[in-house]
Amino acid sequence: MSCQRRLDKTFEQAPILPLTSDTRYVLFSDCHRGNGTHNDNFLKNQHLYFAALKHYYHRGFTYIELGDGDELWENRSMEPIKEIHNDVFWQLTLFYKKNRLYMLYGNHDMIKKYPSFSRKNCSTYPCSTSRCHEPLFPDIHYYPGIILRNKTTGNSLYLTHGHQAALFNSTLWRVNCFLVRYFWKPLEQVGILDPTSAAKNYTSKQRSERKLSEWADLHHRTLITGHTHRPMLSPDSHYINVGSCVHPRCITCIEVCGESLTLVKWAMGTRENGNFYVERTVLSEYI
Repeated sequence: MSCQRRLDKTFEQAPILPLTSDTRYVLFSDCHRGNGTHNDNFLKNQHLYFAALKHYYHRGFTYIELGDGDELWENRSMEPIKEIHNDVFWQLTLFYKKNRLYMLYGNHDMIKKYPSFSRKNCSTYPCSTSRCHEPLFPDIHYYPGIILRNKTTGNSLYLTHGHQAALFNSTLWRVNCFLVRYFWKPLEQVGILDPTSAAKNYTSKQRSERKLSEWADLHHRTLITGHTHRPMLSPDSHYINVGSCVHPRCITCIEVCGESLTLVKWAMGTRENGNFYVERTVLSEYI
């Protein structure tokens, strides 16, 4: 199956959410929440992510995660991930309780597409406040794609992870998962990066973005993905990328307010008195 067909199939039965002048969505991707060890690339940015979640929750945004939320290629179990990042999962439960949370799966958490896995691993989490297991996302469904559509204008945004661009990250994902977990993960500890990764290899990154862009141009659709970790938002392109939460010193996301898109960076700033704070910076806007 070609990349084009895989993307077509992603949206054949995708749920459609409303896109009106009053709707507010925030799109995150590639958090890669890990188990708290030195391989946990999310750990260094969890404070930025938590601050951003609080900001969007109190402003009425609906949270949509475009896949690779949890690092389930390097880690066999979600239990240590939920335990080390229980404050983040607590914040996400607030969105879920308000029916303002939607989750997609990517290549690194493809296992979530199976209901049996999500029922077993995503129903509860160990809450440090109550010191017992609390409800997480009971009855949640992880989607391959979601469409945001304005019924009046017909304008639509097509959301997916973007792993469909490569055979080994989609159809043959189990093979790649095995290689990452038992081969590339140990080598990464000594500085050797996985050459097949769209996030870590420049050639793979360009190839994936070209294929995703070709699909968007062919269908005249606005396609928003993650996967390559490279944020981009331009009025000259049908292809948009959210970026990731594992950049060296920041996280990025896209705010959707009505039909306006804003690419945002969250990073540490310094006040004149020397105090640190988390600042929101607009990188690009498309109105």
